[in-house]
Amino acid sequence: MNIRKRLRSHPEVHTGALNDILFILVMFFLIVATLANPNIVKVNNPKGKADTKAKQNIVVSIDKNNKIYIGTKEVSEFMLDSAIMQEVNKAKLAIDTPSVVVNADTISYTGGFFKVLASAKKAGAKVVANVKQ
Repeated sequence: MNIRKRLRSHPEVHTGALNDILFILVMFFLIVATLANPNIVKVNNPKGKADTKAKQNIVVSIDKNNKIYIGTKEVSEFMLDSAIMQEVNKAKLAIDTPSVVVNADTISYTGGFFKVLASAKKAGAKVVANVKQ
């Protein structure tokens, strides 16, 4: 009787191409995630002649209904000074002089805009107004 061990083949899955595809997908989603800024409330900015590119540490938005937002969180006018002071102090842990970027809608009242500017100056931050070119 001929007793031999049969050569058994082990099924293999070649994952070389799968690794390449997954790497490309991860890179794509990382690049797309850095392009979108979820901390911005959509407003219609006024037009200006020069646009200074400032690092957006703290974004304060004023919409057409004169509601004030820090990031995406709505803040009442009465709590504006303390909220901006809190955000500036939090940003000062990482940066020496944080900047407050103000996005104001074209039909919002200028009083809210100047309140934000005064609060940011009082907190010791650099203030930048965002305009369209």
